[in-house]
Amino acid sequence: MFMGEYQHNLDKKNRIIVPAKFREQLGDIMIVTRWLDGCLAIYTQDQWKSVYEKISQLPSTKREARRFVHMIMAKAAECEVDAQGRICIPAPLVKEASLEKACVVVGVSDHVEIWDQTRWDEYYANASEDFEEIAETLTDFF
Repeated sequence: MFMGEYQHNLDKKNRIIVPAKFREQLGDIMIVTRWLDGCLAIYTQDQWKSVYEKISQLPSTKREARRFVHMIMAKAAECEVDAQGRICIPAPLVKEASLEKACVVVGVSDHVEIWDQTRWDEYYANASEDFEEIAETLTDFF
């Protein structure tokens, strides 16, 4: 399980530190891809296989399914952790998530997300305003 929020900087070579707690679970090679709400998602190789299996079940005859698969799979990349605990994020993914220097690495249950700091702050502030209302719509799940 991934949880917590960590601030890290993206360097000029598009490298970012993956928090040690997350690295222990993610392993030395992880999959990074475009994700929802303008962030990137990081999965372990095993988790990615599960995501791939689910994605491959989507009907290729449905336009929305094809679009979703393209958006997730086209940008996916294997990233290896270096000796300093960093991964190098491919330039297209950096652009996709509008990552600048200041970033937030967030544990989200079954995966990790990387957000541009400004985008995260805005997203979190908006979600916080509606937190109770959101919770009420999800009472069947708790």
